[in-house]
Amino acid sequence: MWAIEIAHNHNWNNSWLETDSMLLPLAFKNSIMILWALRNKWLNCIEVTKRKNFIASHIYREENICADGLANLGLMSNGFLWWQNVPNNIRKEVVKNMLGMPNYRFTTF
Repeated sequence: MWAIEIAHNHNWNNSWLETDSMLLPLAFKNSIMILWALRNKWLNCIEVTKRKNFIASHIYREENICADGLANLGLMSNGFLWWQNVPNNIRKEVVKNMLGMPNYRFTTF
């Protein structure tokens, strides 16, 4: 809901919200899933997204190196984070992503 509110407050008319939780796309299909204490705020967010070019999708975080890096920053944080520029810890991965370069992850058994 914060992401939708931030996009709305910045007048961003084109937004794509990716999440590693299946609950977000399901909540867009069925608002009853949202706790009653948050439901009014959620329904307001739904109305905001209807007036914009908005997509919400599920990704597997471990397959998206940039999202994984941001999630790790969030885990180390004590509060809300906002960056005007790409954080240094994911800058290399963002550039690779923009250039269409593949990411590989090797594991050992």
